Amino acid sequence: MSKEFEIAREFEVDASPEEVWEAVTAQTGGWLWPMEPPEPREGGKGPFGSTVTAWDPPHRYTNRVENVEGISEQTLNQLDYTIEPRDEGRRAWVRYVHSGIFVDDWDNQYDGAAKHTDFYMATLRQYLIHFAPRTAAFATFDGPDASKATGSFAAVGRALGLADDTAEGARVRVRGPEDQLLDAEVDFRNPYFLGLRTEGALIRVFGRDHWGYPVGISVHDFAPGADAEAVETAWKGWLNGVFSQPR
Repeated sequence: MSKEFEIAREFEVDASPEEVWEAVTAQTGGWLWPMEPPEPREGGKGPFGSTVTAWDPPHRYTNRVENVEGISEQTLNQLDYTIEPRDEGRRAWVRYVHSGIFVDDWDNQYDGAAKHTDFYMATLRQYLIHFAPRTAAFATFDGPDASKATGSFAAVGRALGLADDTAEGARVRVRGPEDQLLDAEVDFRNPYFLGLRTEGALIRVFGRDHWGYPVGISVHDFAPGADAEAVETAWKGWLNGVFSQPR
């Protein structure tokens, strides 16, 4: 049964409104995934077939799309950003609202969207504080079907070398592709998602086994000359390897 939803989040960040505006309109690959920048006017073309319904830089940006392409569970999707200055423009207050209509499995869809929103907004803050305005080489992929099984997300954390109780804020050394040791900070951790920040990258692990989907990884690599295809090949091979071993 079709039903409307709304997910709203607010936060302050040590970045100017202009820096936030650039991140949410032009540098989405640094914290979410790369998207074609919106046409800079009300009524202009937005990403994924959307229409820009509000355009007031650097304060308000909204896009809206009906009959969302490639998503059968949703018929309406709207993303709205409100940005206000704080501390004479040295900081910004951000309100993000994701709304629309889910047409199938409403409770599960809403739960997943709400929890993903928390992770995406945390990643946006990490990007703004540590990497903006740099452009990222972006890679994203899912694990094999075996990673749909309950407990797969926890297995990925252990494969990285993290203890089950390693908390957000901890400085760690994790083991990545080809047994490479990476110094990182755990910038986000809960039962569903893990965020690692290295000197030059944001590594995000999505525990979608909670909703019956494969575990996923996204990497935003800010190193000069980083190659997205090479990043994906290395990390996807690592993730597949986690689930090729007996557990």
